[in-house]
Amino acid sequence: MELYTPVIVLSAIAGLFAVGSVLMSSVVGPKRYNRVKVDSYECGIQPVHDPGRNNRTIPVRYYTIAMTFIIFDVEIMFLVPWAVHFDQLGMFGYVAVVLFILNLSLAYAYEWRRGGLEWD
Repeated sequence: MELYTPVIVLSAIAGLFAVGSVLMSSVVGPKRYNRVKVDSYECGIQPVHDPGRNNRTIPVRYYTIAMTFIIFDVEIMFLVPWAVHFDQLGMFGYVAVVLFILNLSLAYAYEWRRGGLEWD
């Protein structure tokens, strides 16, 4: 137990600092609210008025583009280490990446067919 005491103390200090920072910002921070602060973040896509919700929302297309970007990032994250250690992986590594790329190609073909890669 003596080995874990510094870890427990440091975790408690970090937790108290995190909670204390949030509480301090709510107590000491400015409380000026205006219409611009609660408005949608300007991302280049115009919000649309949704009569059912009585407010303006960002279209689903914005989130589709964001998810496509994340998929490209994840693909790179998996393919770069594979390329670095290609010679050590042998046939198993080759087959695994072929299946991975085939799976991604099917997803991209589906998205392309649905019009997800077309820019307005």
